[in-house]
Amino acid sequence: MREIFVCLEGLDGCGKSTQSKAISRWLNSIGKKVLLTAEPTNGPVGRLLREMIKGRVKFSPLTEAMLFAADRNQHLEEEVKPALADGKIVICERYIHSSLAYQPARWVPEEVVRELNKHFQRPDLVILLDIPVEVAMKRMRGKKLDRFEADREFQERVRENYLRLFRREGLPILDACQEPARLEEEIRKLIAPLLSKR
Repeated sequence: MREIFVCLEGLDGCGKSTQSKAISRWLNSIGKKVLLTAEPTNGPVGRLLREMIKGRVKFSPLTEAMLFAADRNQHLEEEVKPALADGKIVICERYIHSSLAYQPARWVPEEVVRELNKHFQRPDLVILLDIPVEVAMKRMRGKKLDRFEADREFQERVRENYLRLFRREGLPILDACQEPARLEEEIRKLIAPLLSKR
């Protein structure tokens, strides 16, 4: 069975978790086994990163980039690759393009981030769920925002980086402001050709 590795990218509040779960349900309904996963992980390095995101520990931006790469390596070796080898479809929230969007917004050069991630497995499909920052923040109203979510200028830089990367690489950019059911339908249409090649 051909392995299928799909990643959803975008700002917090764009609907990655909602769409990942919906796509997983759809794939299960047509008889596919799915691993639903996300970065940062719940592993030791991922937990440290989550503490950093909450502002409880501090690292330099370059150290952050290295830690995200270390967490990604563990994620691949312990979860993603075994699931793919078992014939599962892996749906991952955030992957390499998150590092390429977020770390340069923290002033780490893009080429440094690419070097840290150059040996990692490439997904079969990466989708950007694009949403304006003000809409993302409105959706997160009532939630206690972490230090990155609350920084409007930072979020604007991240979105600009995402759009530039995806346009340059010719990757799909979907309007995440539309109704969730419509967005799910668009994601299904992108995944369906991969299923037919198995």
